[in-house]
Amino acid sequence: TYFGRIYQPRYLSGLVAGSMTEDNFIGYVAAWPIPEVIRGINAFTLGVKAVNPDAEVHVVWSSTWYDPVIEREAAVTLLDEGADIITQHQDTTEPQKAAEEYGKLSVGYDADMAKFVGDTVLTSPVWYWGKYYITTVQNILDGSWETHQYWGGLVDDVVMLADFSPLVPDDVKSLVESEKDKIISGDWDVFCGPISDQEGNEIVAEGECMADGDMLGMAWFVDGVVGTIPTE
Repeated sequence: TYFGRIYQPRYLSGLVAGSMTEDNFIGYVAAWPIPEVIRGINAFTLGVKAVNPDAEVHVVWSSTWYDPVIEREAAVTLLDEGADIITQHQDTTEPQKAAEEYGKLSVGYDADMAKFVGDTVLTSPVWYWGKYYITTVQNILDGSWETHQYWGGLVDDVVMLADFSPLVPDDVKSLVESEKDKIISGDWDVFCGPISDQEGNEIVAEGECMADGDMLGMAWFVDGVVGTIPTE
């Protein structure tokens, strides 16, 4: 099995959103209440809170992976409630388009959504599987491939942050690059403590980091998320 630590560029994009929100109300259109989605929301929120303790990330669930109409409606709901930045887990650009139409900003996902929407998309956490696929196929051709589990991150270039919008200030870009270097060095990762949940309970103590198994089974929201995780 193979996957990417997309939570790492999610965190970096949260630094951008937290730095650029003016109303401290950021909207997140969430897909399904599974650990991957919850982990992404939490990583993004940790980035937001790292630079802006007053900001909140408000979550609306769409129960979709790809439904432009529903995802747009969810984004509009958040914009009507006061969000000045929108992001999401799904693959459509409709939340970004809705934000642009409202005169607001957004953060994309999966691909560089600025190419489809414009400069109001501040950046996007993106996937790049080419490098891993090429290495895997070559190993198969060489007869050296063995079954394994892979969860690559920024250090492997399997996940990354898209280019910044011209609207992103230089000091924010510098901060993001500095935090990216910390993650790549291996000295620190997004889910290293101290981290508390919505109720203020300490989940990860200072000086400790979550194990991969705990991250892969994540089923709680960090402090700063406004919303609940559906049980059905």
